[in-house]
Amino acid sequence: MFDRQLLSITKPVVEAAAKLALRYEVKPDQITLTGFGLGLFSAFIIAVGFPALALIFLIASRLCDGLDGAVARLSNNQTHRGAFLDIALDFIFYASIPLGFAILNPTHNALSAAVLLFAFVGTGTSFLAYAIMAEKQGLRSTTYPTKSIYYLGGLTEGAETLAAFIAMCLWPAWFPSIASIYAALCAVTTAMRIYAGWETFGTRS
Repeated sequence: MFDRQLLSITKPVVEAAAKLALRYEVKPDQITLTGFGLGLFSAFIIAVGFPALALIFLIASRLCDGLDGAVARLSNNQTHRGAFLDIALDFIFYASIPLGFAILNPTHNALSAAVLLFAFVGTGTSFLAYAIMAEKQGLRSTTYPTKSIYYLGGLTEGAETLAAFIAMCLWPAWFPSIASIYAALCAVTTAMRIYAGWETFGTRS
């Protein structure tokens, strides 16, 4: 919901960092893989009992996630492989954080983590299914023109997910409540995307 506004605010900083990365010949795929590694490490740190410390690696991971695309665009090095890697690893990262909290305290957190992961499957599959059909129809997003695929927004996007993860790390005892509320918001997003697909592709073949 807030991704577009956040992108406009952070764009100058991200582009400056991308230019610095290009100066040192850092490749977009290297940034993507580094961000993924940091994200999984943050989940590991959560699982072993240090959610607040995990925030450092979690935020660093998401900074890399914004930086790799900017480096690719500035270097004219946007590839299908890079886009695929970015999308696939992002979804694995998103799943790793609830898993980390489930391992941290199975009795207290496991059910809420499972519900949130179920909700993530809904948002992820509806997002990707819409993008596939949009590509087949030659549709392009005017809201996110720099994205490699049709980026269908919703109530819960990257910024909201990051905010939920930060809240979980700051207040781990409240994980079940935060996860359950966010899962409900994800369900709304899934419904919105399914309805959007039904309307958009209903008359197309």
